Amino acid sequence: MNTLKFVVCVLAIFLTGCAAPGKSDLSAFQTASPRSILVVPTVNKSLDVDAPNYLLSTLTVPLAEKGFYVFPVNTAKFVLEQEGFYEGEQIHNQPPEALANLFGADAILYVTINRWDAQYMVLAATVTVEFDYRLVSKSGVEIWKATQKMQYSPQNTNTGSALGNLIVMAVSAAMTRVAPNYLPLTQKANQTVFVLGPTAIPDGPYRKAGR
Repeated sequence: MNTLKFVVCVLAIFLTGCAAPGKSDLSAFQTASPRSILVVPTVNKSLDVDAPNYLLSTLTVPLAEKGFYVFPVNTAKFVLEQEGFYEGEQIHNQPPEALANLFGADAILYVTINRWDAQYMVLAATVTVEFDYRLVSKSGVEIWKATQKMQYSPQNTNTGSALGNLIVMAVSAAMTRVAPNYLPLTQKANQTVFVLGPTAIPDGPYRKAGR
């Protein structure tokens, strides 16, 4: 690698944090050609017990916008509980064929929460979410997967004075600590993996023309 290429690579890593992922292989997805998707409760590896419910509430919109029928998550959760399945890990360990057959679904979306946290310093705060996504066909074949990490640090307004800037930064960090807002990050992560990024899934059969 010559010096110029090395510098470019270093700058790219510094600016983006990681190499840009390549286009996903969607051949298995296209072969399965799902029309309906069952979103099952998530596996939560974070310390926030509310994270799974918040995440579930954001998953159906981008999938529906892509043109798939998505089973209502609250109804699906209720049905699974009636079958004795309460925890995300327990559900993820069930045969996908059995879960799909229970609802008549063409594919199942499994999501794992790896990060859902906020880190604080006196004058700064960073909110982070990180998810693993997997789509498995009704025959048990993995047809798509993605990983997405999003971070947010509140931007502080320049007040024109050093002391004023410090006060604004401290207040902004304190407000984020009291009530970190995970939903915008979560919605952006879902939009990126399903709709906008290199892992975007093909349009489903119910995609509206012009959207």
